[in-house]
Amino acid sequence: MTQSSELRHNGGTELSVIVPTFNEKDNARELVSRLEGVLAGVRWEVIFVDDDSPDGTADVVREIAQSNARVRCLQRIGRRGLSSAVIEGMMASAAPFLAVMDADLQHDEAQLPLMLEHLREGVTHTQLVIGTRYASGGSVGEWDSGRASMSRLATKLSYLICKQKVSDPMSGFFALRREVLDCSVRRLSAMGFKILLDILASAPMQLQVVEVPYTFRNRFAGDSKLDSTTLWDYGMLLADKLVGRYVPVRFLSFTLVGGVGVLVHFGVLTTLLKGFGIAFSVSQATATVVAMIFNFAVNNVLTYRDRRLHGLRWLAGLLSFMVACSVGAISNVGIATYLFNNRTQWMLAALAGVLVGAVWNYVITQIYTWGKVAAPGQPEKPAAGK
Repeated sequence: MTQSSELRHNGGTELSVIVPTFNEKDNARELVSRLEGVLAGVRWEVIFVDDDSPDGTADVVREIAQSNARVRCLQRIGRRGLSSAVIEGMMASAAPFLAVMDADLQHDEAQLPLMLEHLREGVTHTQLVIGTRYASGGSVGEWDSGRASMSRLATKLSYLICKQKVSDPMSGFFALRREVLDCSVRRLSAMGFKILLDILASAPMQLQVVEVPYTFRNRFAGDSKLDSTTLWDYGMLLADKLVGRYVPVRFLSFTLVGGVGVLVHFGVLTTLLKGFGIAFSVSQATATVVAMIFNFAVNNVLTYRDRRLHGLRWLAGLLSFMVACSVGAISNVGIATYLFNNRTQWMLAALAGVLVGAVWNYVITQIYTWGKVAAPGQPEKPAAGK
């Protein structure tokens, strides 16, 4: 008797379907109903990993679970991100086979039995099954040309880090053996939305992959989660896999934002000093404060998206950011003013001040503003390296 047939015989869960959610309360019941329809005869469960959705998704899932023992809810507080949510959901499961799909019903749940069959022992040696939109028989459905083009570009870029060629490394619909997770989880970046690509790039060996074509459907209910920061998240994942062993990608993001902040700084300084004739020390101090506010706001949206602060916490975070960086800011203004008074060209004086202050920003705010909470499966990287 194979391991999978033993599991079916003794009642152990054979397949866990991991569903990351954020504001998906109107899709949860329909998804569970469809899973029940296609997974008859399979010992399965569905684990909804909810990032504390304000629409009450977790409450709806718990309500469903009261009458359906196959349904589980893992509600995360203070953490956000599809990849890290999927990792936590998979780690919370004891099943030997794990499937990942979205809650919006765009993935074809009818393919799950076939995906499971490929993974079962005694059938093939398949380790990973990918639901693909790009192999023969698959389709992106009703995507417009712009979204289709962006997806094709992202797929091509993924080959910079992907260890093996598959038709749809950007797919969010796949299934794998637990041992694939076990050997990869400590290598995962847990960043952004492309957990399959993360797995393909992190696995220590070539995986035995089977691709199952499906047609991508329209969202059943609710709004799309794609926004302008999705591209940034994808870029950070690529950067982490390419250079993350040398430089923490969060530090790279922080530095890039700081570089734009320098332009903001000089823009304000030039306007006040040359446009309004305000004294250099006052202009430099004002430009420093404006750049600091800019850096905090953008880092909160991009660099620390998974720990993003909202409402009163945003204001408290801004205050923390400014207090934590006060030593650097004082050094910034003091050194720049000293150099300017000693006949250093004003732009060079300002740049010297910015560089001195920048040394403090990342390290101090990493601790006091956003904290040092490590992502699941990925210890926080120190500033010096991975």
